[in-house]
Amino acid sequence: MTKKKVEEKPRIGKIITLANQKGGVGKTTSAINIAASLAILEYKTLLVDADPQANATSGVGFDPKAIKTSLYECLVNEVKIKDIILETETPNLFLVPSHLDLVGAEIELINQPNRERIIKGILDDIRGDYDFIIIDCSPSLGLITVNALTAADSVLIPVQCEYFALEGLGKLLNTIKIVQTRLNTRLEIEGIVLTMFDPRLRLANQVVDEIKRHFQNIVYDTIIHRNTRLGEAPSFGKPAIMYDAESKGSINYLNLVREMLQRNNATNIPGEDKEFNLVEDDPATKN
Repeated sequence: MTKKKVEEKPRIGKIITLANQKGGVGKTTSAINIAASLAILEYKTLLVDADPQANATSGVGFDPKAIKTSLYECLVNEVKIKDIILETETPNLFLVPSHLDLVGAEIELINQPNRERIIKGILDDIRGDYDFIIIDCSPSLGLITVNALTAADSVLIPVQCEYFALEGLGKLLNTIKIVQTRLNTRLEIEGIVLTMFDPRLRLANQVVDEIKRHFQNIVYDTIIHRNTRLGEAPSFGKPAIMYDAESKGSINYLNLVREMLQRNNATNIPGEDKEFNLVEDDPATKN
């Protein structure tokens, strides 16, 4: 009797870039925890660290100083991306690491033909192997970020719930429009996610109201709260869900991903209309 070959279902293959040229908005934290939450929900996910600071690389358990081959080598030396992908401790989560060398890539690529499409060419070879590819960018609108936007299907914009939240957002949206017009006509805005929210502050609530009024449907309902565990997890080289699955930060990101999947009609979460809830009598949820 011959065994029937089980056909693997096709992967979603969606590329989402996280971008905001303003630093300190929770962009890398969001990239790590969105990727990890997707992976925990059994979506095969690739996290691409396109930031020379390599915080996403260290945030999932790798020492950037020990990385021999990174995204830089793919961009400059034409190393195949399949040869540098690392498997993380989180099931279904894989990493394209970064290194400080990436700082020099923009200068080295400046005279390359189609220099804005190099990351797209690199990722096109593997996008069919993953459900989601999450790209973390540096806080700038330089050539690497433009590359990441050109490669993406959509862009997710983290915005901090503070006074200067809207500062520079217009410039980012203008850059996205230019990329849409000249380089990537299929690029969409995945949404705006509000981060570092402290419900005790009147100003934070005012910022949330203002951004929701201004941008309406593209703002996610799920808001990421300020959370001790989110800050602690990277020092242990773990996403928050692997560090403390019941913390408020972990639950926030799971709910954000649930909302993302529903918007993409891609959810396979049992009881998909149900939010992940905090266990209020557990002390861990207070952090």
